[in-house]
Amino acid sequence: MKKLLFVLSLMLVATTVNAQIEAPQPSPSAKTVQTVGLTEVTLDYSRPAKRGRDIFGDLVPFETLWRTGANANSKITFSDDVNFAGTDVKAGTYAVFTKPGKKEWTVMLYSDTSNWGTPGKWDDSKVVATTTVEVSKLKNAQESWTMAINELTMDGAHLQMMWDETMVAVPFTVPTAAKTQASIDKVMAGPAANDYYSAATFYLDANKDLPQAHQWITKAVEANPDAFWMHRRKSLIEAKMGNKSAAIASAKTSLELAKKAKNADYVKLNEDSLKEWGAKM
Repeated sequence: MKKLLFVLSLMLVATTVNAQIEAPQPSPSAKTVQTVGLTEVTLDYSRPAKRGRDIFGDLVPFETLWRTGANANSKITFSDDVNFAGTDVKAGTYAVFTKPGKKEWTVMLYSDTSNWGTPGKWDDSKVVATTTVEVSKLKNAQESWTMAINELTMDGAHLQMMWDETMVAVPFTVPTAAKTQASIDKVMAGPAANDYYSAATFYLDANKDLPQAHQWITKAVEANPDAFWMHRRKSLIEAKMGNKSAAIASAKTSLELAKKAKNADYVKLNEDSLKEWGAKM
């Protein structure tokens, strides 16, 4: 009995040690996803509260590098290449560091996003963009630190940062015109080889309108004559249509191209089909 009580007491201690108390965080995390034109912009940051304190120039000293929030450094992610206040920035995720001032702030995008707070050693080579923006005074004080993407247009927006009575905004532009034009050009040019191939494959697998599937796969191989997998699909469609001589010719083309590409899988697939269809090798 004593042994049993001892084991139970150990289990109770282990359960107590492993238990974790859940409580609200003083600076809760936030995530904002905003589409600007055709570009997705994401903000990840933590939101400290004012709680009656003097913020800029006191809690957050002027002219001192700041994590731009609380806890881990704040981050911004662009799904496309953008222009950030006059500097071209590649698609990706960047830490947002700032140096708040009384009349203006320096805002920097930093390629190393793994810092808890500010980097232990600042590396200028990791700064991908830097700009100076003027401070604006808010009409209504902001209790919690806030980052937002506002002033949206088709071609850009502002990264706004607000706390207490202070707001700064950094303009950036996105490649909406270029992406839209590329989409227009692609659609107006008609289907590509892969589109024809995908449509023909679906019709073959679904046993739908094989003559139409054959027209599509023919256009695919004409546009991409070295694609052994497309010639292989053409041979299967022709075989299913009952045109064995055409299927054999397409399979032989696929076989030679697969050998040239050193693709053993397609070499075997074609050899097996040619044998099945009674082709002379």
